[in-house]
Amino acid sequence: MTERLYYTDAYLTDFEADVVDRADEGRRVYLDHTAFYPTSGGQPHDTGRLGGAAVLDVIDEDGRIAHVLAEPLAAARVRGQIDWARRRDHMQQHTGQHLLSAVLADAYGLATVSVHFGRDASTLDLAAAALPHDQVVEAERLANREVTANRPVTVTFEDAAEAAGLRKPSDRPGILRIVTIAGLDRSACGGTHVRATGEIGPITIRKVERVKQLVRLEFLCGDRAIRRARADADLLAALASAQSASPDDLPGLLDAQRAELKTGAAARRDLEEALAGYRARELYEAQPADARGRRVAVVREAAGPIDRLRPLAQAYAALSNGIFVGLVENPPAIVLAASADTGLDAGRRLKEVLASHGGRGGGNQRLAQGTVRDAAALSPVVEAILTG
Repeated sequence: MTERLYYTDAYLTDFEADVVDRADEGRRVYLDHTAFYPTSGGQPHDTGRLGGAAVLDVIDEDGRIAHVLAEPLAAARVRGQIDWARRRDHMQQHTGQHLLSAVLADAYGLATVSVHFGRDASTLDLAAAALPHDQVVEAERLANREVTANRPVTVTFEDAAEAAGLRKPSDRPGILRIVTIAGLDRSACGGTHVRATGEIGPITIRKVERVKQLVRLEFLCGDRAIRRARADADLLAALASAQSASPDDLPGLLDAQRAELKTGAAARRDLEEALAGYRARELYEAQPADARGRRVAVVREAAGPIDRLRPLAQAYAALSNGIFVGLVENPPAIVLAASADTGLDAGRRLKEVLASHGGRGGGNQRLAQGTVRDAAALSPVVEAILTG
């Protein structure tokens, strides 16, 4: 068993310990006690140095803690040094999560189902169908009020049978490690935490999304929240500068530009349809009628996408006895359109032919499209369509 120094002192970053076991040619080391926190309870592991070697991972192995090192370690007694910036960040996120979960439970009766602490952001999943925006804003405000109250955060060890007032009951027997935020929360937890809520720093809720039957909140605490706020401010300033406006003017400018783009897109579609009509008429008149009076046009292009030929195909099929076949070699695809008086069901015919040539596709009676495995199959497909 490894004695876990972080259980009683999360601020301990420098310690000495005896090596009691080794594995992986000295790259996996076990100590009699350690301040390195292993990945557990959703909280990532510590990093730092052990005997001069970089600690890459810390793993809880049923009571023993393994320190995975970048290089072999031969010494019998070693000095451990915790990466304090990483440890402090984890302490801010973890205590901030306890506080935020307590606020959400007290204000809205929402239980935290699971938690994940990521490298850049953390999330907690709530047993809820939805969380309206005004409740998110209010929860964030209440959480930050509790931060500034600077409530003491303490750690005690209590018998599970006697531990009362836990936010989430524990089914573990024996002694529990209880993290208490005075007057706000009591939770069984093995993680590292700050001494008072003021050390958490600001808490911000960045995103809310529905995940299966739960609501997931993405949140940031402390230095992460400050860095993100600075990045957001810089981004807004850059966007505003590009528009020669103030950040407050951006919503109005974006609405105006969106409306302008919508109008422009509609005008472009009208022009494309008109152009397709002119091209279709010109192409139609250049095709001689076959024995059945049909005018068949085949247009082949080297590169796609095939959707670029759809307006032309539709315009051609609007003409009397018109059949249009559009081909694209890369990626190999085909579009087929036929006017009603040709008697050709474009969707059914194309689907049948493609199925016999290793392709797939379909559509309605007037317009269909599909793909084949390679460009070499396009010509046989066209021939089969027109001779069928």
